[in-house]
Amino acid sequence: MARIIVDDVHCKGCGLCVAACPKGVLALDSERITPKGYHPAKLVDPDGCIGCSSCYMTCPDVAITVVR
Repeated sequence: MARIIVDDVHCKGCGLCVAACPKGVLALDSERITPKGYHPAKLVDPDGCIGCSSCYMTCPDVAITVVR
């Protein structure tokens, strides 16, 4: 099982990772705000993540780490 870690310091909530996820297991977290004032991405279905790294490769701010 894979999972992702989103670094709130660097995530600007652009949503590119959400769009790139082939399994649709990412979403912008409407309940949290980063120190810079953005809604960060979050993993909404940990069991659905396949560790493909599409989110990591798409993130322009290198705010995502994939753990396998």
